[in-house]
Amino acid sequence: MGKQPVTVRRVLFVCLGNICRSPLVEGVARKHLADAGLDIEVASRGTGNWHVGEQADTRMRAAAANAGYELEIHCARQLAAADFEHYDLLLAMDGKNLRDMRAASNRSAHDRLALFLEWTSAAPPHDFPDPYYGEPEDFARSVALAEKGVEGLIKRLRGG
Repeated sequence: MGKQPVTVRRVLFVCLGNICRSPLVEGVARKHLADAGLDIEVASRGTGNWHVGEQADTRMRAAAANAGYELEIHCARQLAAADFEHYDLLLAMDGKNLRDMRAASNRSAHDRLALFLEWTSAAPPHDFPDPYYGEPEDFARSVALAEKGVEGLIKRLRGG
């Protein structure tokens, strides 16, 4: 017997600067959720404010475009208190992001905070590696990992 579908209308993806991982996952999720016929609002934020107002990292935009995802209109934003009230599910890219989110939110939001890869799939890794200081191929790996995670997200939302 399958699991019950999870009722989620709004999902927020969160990383450190909102220029690599979370905008990528937002873009992948937006496309695949729509393709799956799921009407779910998605967005992304960063826990830090260093890149507010900037586009996604050039390398991430290129890797995403090569895989068919559009990140050109992304504008980095910082996580705000209102986000904890607005979103049904807030998914952090790594453990540090999750700890920062827990510290910034009130306890009533904690049951809606989780690690993106842990929540969407039982398979490791649970932390989504940050490609920012890595090698060029790390950006393509990020796209593949985002696709895997979003596939798990859709499955879980449908009760699989």
